[in-house]
Amino acid sequence: MKLDRTSFGKRLGSYEAAIDLPRQPIVEGRLLRMVGLTLEAEGLRAAMGSRCVVINDDSDQPVQVEAEVMGFSGSKIYLMPVGSVSGIAPGARVVPVADTGRLPMGMSMLGRILDGAGRALDGKGGMKAEDWVPMDGPTINPLKRDPISQPLDVGIRSINGLLTVGRGQRLGLFAGTGVGKSVLLGMMTRFTEADIIVVGLIGERGREVKEFIEHTLGEEGLRRSVVVASPADEAPLMRLRAAMYCTRIAEYFRDKGKNVLLLMDSLTRFAQAQREIALAIGEPPATKGYPPSVFAKLPKLVERAGNAEAGGGSITAFYTVLSEGDDQQDPIADSARGVLDGHIVLSRRLAEEGHYPAIDIEASISRVMPSVVSPQHLGQAQQFKQLWSRYQQSRDLISVGAYVPGGDRETDLAIALQPQLVRYLRQGLNDNESLQASAERLAAVFTPVAPG
Repeated sequence: MKLDRTSFGKRLGSYEAAIDLPRQPIVEGRLLRMVGLTLEAEGLRAAMGSRCVVINDDSDQPVQVEAEVMGFSGSKIYLMPVGSVSGIAPGARVVPVADTGRLPMGMSMLGRILDGAGRALDGKGGMKAEDWVPMDGPTINPLKRDPISQPLDVGIRSINGLLTVGRGQRLGLFAGTGVGKSVLLGMMTRFTEADIIVVGLIGERGREVKEFIEHTLGEEGLRRSVVVASPADEAPLMRLRAAMYCTRIAEYFRDKGKNVLLLMDSLTRFAQAQREIALAIGEPPATKGYPPSVFAKLPKLVERAGNAEAGGGSITAFYTVLSEGDDQQDPIADSARGVLDGHIVLSRRLAEEGHYPAIDIEASISRVMPSVVSPQHLGQAQQFKQLWSRYQQSRDLISVGAYVPGGDRETDLAIALQPQLVRYLRQGLNDNESLQASAERLAAVFTPVAPG
């Protein structure tokens, strides 16, 4: 069976796969066996990360499956398939592909929904590609990056006022299942001041993908967004690629001078996809079943976000981190906290009380806030947190009437201001409050009890 660029492009179903097969003679390999998710081949030479096509042309309907080289041992090459391997049999041909693949980029991507290979999922046909770029973006010298010095309005009062985000910052949204991470992301998508929004839905349920796009994101949010979706039923390599692809899209628009908002749901699913791949090729588990390569890939992905060089664009990134069993010491959550510029923790207790957004102010922090707000604003935010924390510490005593007023001046103040603190933290799903309005309302919380 003749394998050329045209037939391979048709197999992928769209023009987005810009793959050139080698023009010089190539050495094909043969598929020996498949163990779990891993294909084992022999007889070819292929570098780590290179792409191959596994071809079974002995049957009436020839089958072609794209795969990526994930490891080797002696003359054996280990490959991970991108899609279904149905129809592949022992002895199938393994043909190396000339390059690592390029992906289409351009303004025509806005409003579109793509998969991890750049193929359209929305049924709107092809896009006009202004550029073709490799999956790996350019590395920016950390000493040349523009420092974070400007605040970013995300439209959510509690974040604007108490956890102010800087343009180019990378934050994590930490929570268990069903606490409102996706809803909070949707609010940020609609309200945040950004030129371009890139949304990565990695490893989510297929139902949630459509609901997020139609209900949470909405028509207005989609108009200035690019959505990359790789549901949980796709191959782990495709989920991994989708996370890298949406980061690459954000890098492309940042390099065009745009201020980009990158929302990835979730970083945990990215880590789990890498765990599946690493365990399948024989990498030993290290921390709670996660191999070392997982913790090596997390910073490589996250560090690609941030500001460009002075005068360029920026990527402000929000990554959701799923804390299994609400355990904030989960290895992925703990590792993510170390590489991010802050974290927003969502509380199941607050969510069960109907307190939305269910942000645990005590456990959350924005590490760049002191650099992007005035000293007065920072002082008021710290005072707010102190009063909120003091009330939570005495909450059980207060609820049963065991606390005697006058016992502690700061606790008395926290009790007096508690209704105003709660009102400040709560916000409707469709309410948008600007950075300036959030700061003014924060100052107003303390006005009635100001000295004199």
